[in-house]
Amino acid sequence: MRSMTPAQKSLRIQGIARDLGFEGVGIAPAAPVRRAAYLGQWLAEGRAGRMDYLHRHSQAREDSRGLLPGAKSVIVVAHNYYHPSPPRPDDRPRGRVAMYAWGRDYHRVIRKKLHTLIDRMRRIFDEPFDARACVDTAPLLERELAAAAGIGWIGKNTMVLNAELGSYFFLGEIVTTLELAFDEPVLDRCGRCTRCLDACPTGALDAPYRMDASRCIAYLTIELRDPVPEGLGSHMQDWVYGCDICQETCPHNRRAPETSEPAYAIRDPGPHPLLADLLAWTQEDYDRVLRGSAMKRAKPHMLARNAAIAAANLARAGR
Repeated sequence: MRSMTPAQKSLRIQGIARDLGFEGVGIAPAAPVRRAAYLGQWLAEGRAGRMDYLHRHSQAREDSRGLLPGAKSVIVVAHNYYHPSPPRPDDRPRGRVAMYAWGRDYHRVIRKKLHTLIDRMRRIFDEPFDARACVDTAPLLERELAAAAGIGWIGKNTMVLNAELGSYFFLGEIVTTLELAFDEPVLDRCGRCTRCLDACPTGALDAPYRMDASRCIAYLTIELRDPVPEGLGSHMQDWVYGCDICQETCPHNRRAPETSEPAYAIRDPGPHPLLADLLAWTQEDYDRVLRGSAMKRAKPHMLARNAAIAAANLARAGR
């Protein structure tokens, strides 16, 4: 079989990725990311809060070749998870869950698809290569790689935005030693809009393209194991797991397409769990209801803490 050119290989990969259900796919060079120096500054300022793991493997985060020696290319995929928000089932006190956790754990879904993509690449290409599939937990600056691969631009809310998909999509990567043709980055289309900054209730978005994660509701409800710092809990509204405010206010999400991935179908506990349930859950309840859910990132005591804060905020608001 005649060897393919890098451009031909890239086209085949992109076709397979779309056949597997990925709505976006782009390819970036395995090289230092554009804003590598920003990560060190961000960490030094304490903006990572208690996420100490972000201080580890800094070389791999800044340059994907640190994750796979000899890497030449990074395949980046986007997988849409958007659902129109359903109404609350009743008037009982309920919390809110970020949309990404409404369905099955995306790590499992995307990792399986990425391994299938690698298997098909091995059957098609007549050259040996190494490849490593990554979904969220690997030490990579995913959003920087997505921007370099033309998936979208990094918006003022620090999310990756795509003109067709909006921002409700997961990212996954394959770091590989294959020599591929690269995609071009796209232009920033945020313009003068500051709706995401204006809407953030905790002030986590204190400047365009900058986030203080230690003040972000997603961090406070999912990553922080300790009590929520005084002065922030009252701004968390009724969020008990994650937060979508900066996405809900973004104009680029007005026409976000609904996901077609069956694994992301809404499952228990859904977008609006009962606060009384979260407060009363035993370990057995937690394991049963959240089996296969990304919500298991937060431990039972954290969900109970978040529910108590949400209940107080609702009572204060007369709801």
